[in-house]
Amino acid sequence: MRLVGVDGHAGSGKSTFAMELARALGGAPVLRLDDIASHEQLFDWTERLLSQVIEPLRRGATAHYSPYDWRTRRFGPARALPPAPVILVEGVGAGRRALRPHLALLLWMDLPAKEAWARGRARDGEEQREFWDGWVRAEREHFARDPSRPYADLLVRQREEGYEVLQGPVVTGELGSSCTDGDGPSAMC
Repeated sequence: MRLVGVDGHAGSGKSTFAMELARALGGAPVLRLDDIASHEQLFDWTERLLSQVIEPLRRGATAHYSPYDWRTRRFGPARALPPAPVILVEGVGAGRRALRPHLALLLWMDLPAKEAWARGRARDGEEQREFWDGWVRAEREHFARDPSRPYADLLVRQREEGYEVLQGPVVTGELGSSCTDGDGPSAMC
């Protein structure tokens, strides 16, 4: 079994890309980190993911996790995730330090933070404006402490038709500058 992480800023197209990649892989399962996170734990979900999903899968067992409902603000009934040759783990933080040793490959949706956040805000509408204000701060803090992009094997850029896939910083040794590289928010954020 291989876990493939699809990380990037909120609104960067991770979910859409992951679903297309899953189809191209013959129906590979997609674990959405939005199902693991919660309002109270936007980024403090690593232990839950490791114990409920990754450890059972590593043993060849079916994982069981309770997806979070963002509208009702509670976890729902358990969902099974059986082992598969490839499982995509999609969401902000999929390439975090604690998960990287379990990933066979890390993909980064290469869209600048401000552009991604604008897309996300437009997608979610006025109803989620207050949530987005808090989210942007939390995401900046997360990537300042635990950047993902510098460790990506591949960078994925959405085009008018399809995607462009480039070698990532971890492969080329070129880290570039983005808001996930340093100790704090950069001018790009």
